[in-house]
Amino acid sequence: MKDSHVADDVTRAAVELFAAQGYANTSVQQIVEAAGVTKGAMYHYFESKDDLLFGIYDRLLSLQKSRLDAITAQGGPVDEVLRAVCVDVIETSIDDLPAGTVFFRSMHMLSAPRQQEVIRRRRAYHDAFAALIERGQAEGLWRTDIPVAMLVAHFFSDVHYLSHWYSPDGPEDEHLVARQLTDLFLSALQKADQT
Repeated sequence: MKDSHVADDVTRAAVELFAAQGYANTSVQQIVEAAGVTKGAMYHYFESKDDLLFGIYDRLLSLQKSRLDAITAQGGPVDEVLRAVCVDVIETSIDDLPAGTVFFRSMHMLSAPRQQEVIRRRRAYHDAFAALIERGQAEGLWRTDIPVAMLVAHFFSDVHYLSHWYSPDGPEDEHLVARQLTDLFLSALQKADQT
C-alpha cells in the first residue's frame, strides 16, 4: 500500500465504522484493523480520533461549499441556480451517505472548538443558500409570507433525513430522488396564486 493512501484508507474505514456502530463505540484499534494500517501510520495523519472525526466533517463541508460556489459562479436565472444547488447537495449527500450518517449523528462528539467550526461552516453554506431564496423573492418569484430561515430549514431537514431512509439498493436512484425532493421544495416556494 502506498503511504499517500493511508489517510484515505483510515478515513474510509472510520466512516464505515462510525456509521455502523457509532463514534463512541468505535476504537482506534478497530479503525486501523479495518484500514489495514498501524496505529503509528494513522497517527501520522490524524492526531486523535477527534481529529479523524473532524476530517469527515471537513471533507463533506468543503466539497459541498466548493460545489455551491461553482454553481452560483456560473450565474443564470435564480430559479435555475437554486434548482441546481438543491439537486447537487442531495446527490452529494447520497453519494457519501455513510459520511452523512456520521455527520448528523456524531457532531456532539466533536470537541467544543470543532463543533463551533462545523456550525460556522454550515451557517455559511445556509446563508449562501438563503441568499438565493432572497434573490428570488426580490425578483417576485417566490413567497415572502414564510421566513427564509424556515424555508432553509425545510429543505435541509429532507437532506439531513436521507441517511435514515435512503438505500442505494432501493427502487429510486439518487438522481430521481434529488429531482423529486427539489421539485417538492421549489413547489413550496411558490406564491399561493402560482400553485
